[in-house]
Amino acid sequence: MSLPEGAHAELLREAIEAEAGAQRALLAGEREPAAERLRAAAELYRASWEAAPPRSYGRLIGMLKAAVIAGDAADAAAYAQEQLAAEAASPPACYALAIAALVAGDDRAAAEAAAGMHGGSPPMERAADAITALAAGDRSAYADAIRAIVADFEGRDEHLTGVAIADTALMLERIAGERAIAAGVASPLLPR
Repeated sequence: MSLPEGAHAELLREAIEAEAGAQRALLAGEREPAAERLRAAAELYRASWEAAPPRSYGRLIGMLKAAVIAGDAADAAAYAQEQLAAEAASPPACYALAIAALVAGDDRAAAEAAAGMHGGSPPMERAADAITALAAGDRSAYADAIRAIVADFEGRDEHLTGVAIADTALMLERIAGERAIAAGVASPLLPR
């Protein structure tokens, strides 16, 4: 089925709105409604990716982040790895691939992709440090990296969805929890 030109922008807007609703629910302690909204956001990010111009990697990152936080990222990770098989050359593409590799348990690929995130924005470099530490199983380095990510989010005036939440930290802590090395950082920008 062919989508009208510009549909990717509307799908992206809907994905961000669904994610914002999920984030508000998470911060209010409403886990099940949040998970449902996150799954919807992941689907919308994927649809937006499929309709978007090439190299719109932020949509894959959004899909993965929503799926990881919802607690069912295996399919999203496999999809992202398939989509990025020959394309992980930019820091955003490497970020998506690194998340997917962590979810898939391929720590070597995650570390290699994290190395490709360097040269991106400072927040992306902080995420790369956390991913590298997760891939290495380095609890101390991971805790330092996740605290830096949370501090960055706490210092921001604006957030992508309009909701003040440290979603990158939340995603990484979910993965770290499955590896028994979560840092357990407390912040008003993280659900309790």
